[in-house]
Amino acid sequence: MKTLLIKFTILFSIVLAFSSCDDEELRDTRVTAVNMLYEPADAKSIILQSSASASVYFEWEPAKAEDSGMVLYEVAFDVEGGDFSAPVYKMASDNNGGYNHATVTHKQLNKIGAMAGIGSAETGKLIWTVFSSKGVNELKGAETRTMTITRLAGFADIPVDVFVTGAGSEGGSNIADGSVMKAIAPGEFEIYTKLLAGEPYYFTDATSGTPRQFYVDSNVIKEGESSSTVATTGVYRINIDFNTGATVFTEILDLHLYFSPLGENIFSLDYIGDGVFKASSQPITFKQEGWGRDERYKFTMDIKDSEGNESVEWWGTLNSTDGRPTGNDEYFYMTKVPESQWDDKWKFDGIMDLALVDVFAYFQAEGPYTHNVVKVGDQ
Repeated sequence: MKTLLIKFTILFSIVLAFSSCDDEELRDTRVTAVNMLYEPADAKSIILQSSASASVYFEWEPAKAEDSGMVLYEVAFDVEGGDFSAPVYKMASDNNGGYNHATVTHKQLNKIGAMAGIGSAETGKLIWTVFSSKGVNELKGAETRTMTITRLAGFADIPVDVFVTGAGSEGGSNIADGSVMKAIAPGEFEIYTKLLAGEPYYFTDATSGTPRQFYVDSNVIKEGESSSTVATTGVYRINIDFNTGATVFTEILDLHLYFSPLGENIFSLDYIGDGVFKASSQPITFKQEGWGRDERYKFTMDIKDSEGNESVEWWGTLNSTDGRPTGNDEYFYMTKVPESQWDDKWKFDGIMDLALVDVFAYFQAEGPYTHNVVKVGDQ
């Protein structure tokens, strides 16, 4: 009997310990609901913009945790009339859910609107609230607000690949010869290509079968069996954002090799097709300085926007370097850089001094933009 009593006492102590632990854990996860929403105001109307910096600020009254610790927040969106039992979208607040405010970009709101059934370029309503928790046992906010958004002219079904084709394109009318665009971000594509004035061109998501077709109308990408034209034959950088429907056409007027020691462009590269520019048999002479011969260089690109405004872009190293090339292809990778005579430059190989060189710049879809310098006779 004594043994049985001891066993019962031990078992009861274990159960009591677990019960206390569970009760302590439960208290540690208890939080209050968010009582008040501050921003944006109820029934706010927002016309979404394609700018990457465009955003909407959300803020609410902080909730409280029973253990006085941090509360985590999620902003939830649902269709008008919904109850948030299955919201169309939830996102953590700023600071990975730790702040009682959130910055939601217009592009994010555009995607949320599409998930809520609001069509491209259409106006519709969303409801939103805030959930609070300690990571478990989340509570829906006491208040719900409505917002009206006018969606961007983007696409819910964004193509994976995009090609330029048509009589006005480099590949001509044969769709199989379409030029592939570079994917630079989810839903965003870019290409350097030549277009012929007055000749039709369009975009597809494949170069065989029955692909989807897209065209540009007033700087907006649209889907349909139509085409577009440009007024001037030239080399263009075309940017398309299928998230927003926005397109940007930039005419490339010239690409120069800039020689830092002289602080000037010393020759141009001609466009030869397929995103490639080339300068042939150009003389290179390093500049003699008191400490040695200076060989630093970069590129400048003269451009013109769709409104006719001309400007200069500077192109330098993607991966910062201060030495001569060592045989690593990544040394020659290039990107847009701030204007500077000396920063973000490359150095010619020593064999290029007092030699003729061919210089290639590759703005192509496969891999990073890059360039190459070859001594004439070494090809």
